[in-house]
Amino acid sequence: MCGIVGYIGKTQKGADIVLDGLAALEYRGYDSAGLAFLDKSNAIVVSKQVGRVQALRTALTQTKTALSTSTTIGQTRWATHGAPSITNAHPHYNADRTITVVHNGIIENHQELREHLEDKGYKFVSDTDTEVIPHLIDYYTHECKTFGQAVEKSLGKLRGAYAVLVMTSKQPDTLYAARLSSPLVIGIKKDAIFIASDATALIEHTKEVVYLNDYELATLKQDGTYTVKDYKRSLYINRDTETLDYDAQESNLGNFPHYMLKEMHEAPDTIRMATSGRIRLQNNTVKLGGLESVADQLKYIDRVVIVACGTSYYAGLVGEYLIEELAGIPVEVQLASEFKYRNEPFSRGTAIVAISQSGETADTIAALKKVENYGVLRLGVVNAVGSTIARITDAGVYCHAGPEQAVASTKAFIAQVTVLTLIALHLSQGKSPLFKPILNELAALPAKTEAILAQAEAIKKLADKYKDYNDFLFIGRTYGYPCAHEGALKLKEVSYIHAEAYAAGEMKHGPLAMIDESFPTLAVATDSPVLEKTLSNMQEIKARKGKIIAIASEGNTSVKKLASDVLYIPESPEQTQPILIALVEQLFAYYVALANGHDVDRPRNLAKSVTVE
Repeated sequence: MCGIVGYIGKTQKGADIVLDGLAALEYRGYDSAGLAFLDKSNAIVVSKQVGRVQALRTALTQTKTALSTSTTIGQTRWATHGAPSITNAHPHYNADRTITVVHNGIIENHQELREHLEDKGYKFVSDTDTEVIPHLIDYYTHECKTFGQAVEKSLGKLRGAYAVLVMTSKQPDTLYAARLSSPLVIGIKKDAIFIASDATALIEHTKEVVYLNDYELATLKQDGTYTVKDYKRSLYINRDTETLDYDAQESNLGNFPHYMLKEMHEAPDTIRMATSGRIRLQNNTVKLGGLESVADQLKYIDRVVIVACGTSYYAGLVGEYLIEELAGIPVEVQLASEFKYRNEPFSRGTAIVAISQSGETADTIAALKKVENYGVLRLGVVNAVGSTIARITDAGVYCHAGPEQAVASTKAFIAQVTVLTLIALHLSQGKSPLFKPILNELAALPAKTEAILAQAEAIKKLADKYKDYNDFLFIGRTYGYPCAHEGALKLKEVSYIHAEAYAAGEMKHGPLAMIDESFPTLAVATDSPVLEKTLSNMQEIKARKGKIIAIASEGNTSVKKLASDVLYIPESPEQTQPILIALVEQLFAYYVALANGHDVDRPRNLAKSVTVE
């Protein structure tokens, strides 16, 4: 959720480095921002502001307090405990401001720790769970020989999820960083160390990184040296650096007004990147190098369980149809947040597939950890190379979509569905009669998404027409059903219009009661074996004076007779239509939100990477 960034090194531009890093992480959370640094006398200076990082940057520029800093930590906050305010913003500190902390995650036993510390005379000023950490470290400095030992002992008392940076005026040449179920990556450069929740904040400075694992504490020095210790096992860790494989320019807006629009326009290249080197039309094969190490196990898989959240969950629903139809393997799709707490039997023939754009989704990581001793195969479909899910799964397939900055996921969904199509084809071993047609269609899809993007102006006009409605229903059947859910999610995420999705056949089982002239429906009515059934459901809505926007296949005239408005996608097999349908829905949601004056990249109350349960 929140984004944290730290710097320690020789340069005197630590504040600028951290501010730039925080700005790059605003998609993770953005109701307040703050930073702490050591001044020339090694005293800790803290500055906080409510709102975006720019407000913090402006305040610092006006006061000229941070023009020359080295050791610096900062955070953009997404509120969990306590409303957005300067008092609740990070960093937090102990009473004499000799220890300061930024924290991403939730300390589940914070109330217990708070009461214990209050009994010892400590005073709290915020409503946050984070404030217990600097006070707890302060408490243990009185019984530990070194400050590092006090940090380590404090970490052992925390329950929950955390990525923590700790700075102290007692050791101006040192930063401490630790993680448990919340991501942290260290960037390595000669005479400097950077640390952040996400490599996006580091990429301008270095591509050499080290990822921290759970229960690891890194001690970072101003001369560029560091140590990593597993504080649970009291064991020092030697870990090689990894090289990031994307360019900082990929995260720039370019000529686009918003990241969401830019990322939708990247859909053609997203499909190309996801299929490049993996589909081989000349000999009708699919090669997934990420699954080669588990090829023997995959031969005996008789059940697949997909776990995911949000948009990734809806991509998983599409994957369910694909794998069952093409490979003949039974599939279940479960919300990761519910999967963790279910008790169900598993056989050795089960494969768990975790889908996550960031690879850091807390609920999805928890789902994988639940089954780590079950003997089942754990696979990942993630976009972020080196992320936690990528590292804890047995094998997987990267999406290669590049960084996605807008909170509402667009190209990541398209990449995930593309990869799930490849996995379904791979598992089918070429035996499905649909294998060759879908393989050829994957090669044709980039041009078809470009044709949809060329309709942007028509979609914008339709969005302007429907922008003032307060409620929306999305319906679909078979492959169109998960598309209905994803379309409803996009609309509510960025436009704040109430939208819900139903299987079209369920209309007569309750939802029809809601339909009138003020409650429009978006119907996924593309060509498929069940199109006539969908048209019957649309007729039910029309009979009750409901307005209908239909997404139809080019050349279909029957849909136009029932719908108030129609948006067309190029002809495509039913199995690959979700990629095209999703792009239409994304553009519609974007233009509705824009027409209503909303921040499409940073919708209220939401964060990009959900790293807490």
